[in-house]
Parts: sequence; C-alpha cells; structure tokens
Amino acid sequence: MSNETPQEPTPDVVEGEVVPPTTQPPGYAPPLPDPDYTEQGVPTFDFVRDKIENRVATAIGGEELAHATPEGQQVDEMMRKRDEAAKKKLDEIRKSMGKG
Repeated sequence: MSNETPQEPTPDVVEGEVVPPTTQPPGYAPPLPDPDYTEQGVPTFDFVRDKIENRVATAIGGEELAHATPEGQQVDEMMRKRDEAAKKKLDEIRKSMGKG
C-alpha cells in the first residue's frame, strides 16, 4: 500500500444565481418599433398619406420633365395632330350618316 494519505474530493458546487439562457448575443438591443405601423402591423394614416403624396409629386415632376424635353414636345405635337385627325374623321362619319 501507499504511504500517501487520501485527500477528500472538493465538491463542484458553485454559488450563484440561476439565469435563464438567452438566444441574443451580449449587448443585443431589441429593435425599436416602426413608428409608421401599429403593433398589429397596420400602416398609420400619416404613413399612407405621405406615401400617396410622394407618388403624386413624383408623377407630376416626371410629367413636367417629359414636356420640357424636345422628345416630350415632339410626342405632344404628334398626339395633338392625331387628335385633330380623329376629330376630322368623326365629323366626316357623322356628316355621311346625315347627322351633322
């Protein structure tokens, strides 16, 4: 037998607080709620109104730019001539039917 004296095993007990496990990394902050939507996910009236106003402004601006270019003016002239020709043709048809 050995001359060594047996040592008592040290217990593996650690004092502490039980903390539930988390899935977020340390320093994670939950995202802020979107101010344009309610908690149910419905867009707010202000958000919808702003979106509509932006689309209207974009459409008006696009139309203004299109009419300001030479190509846009050429298309406008073609449409004017086409409308005049269509009106003349309609007048001819009405006249030939005796309604004019």
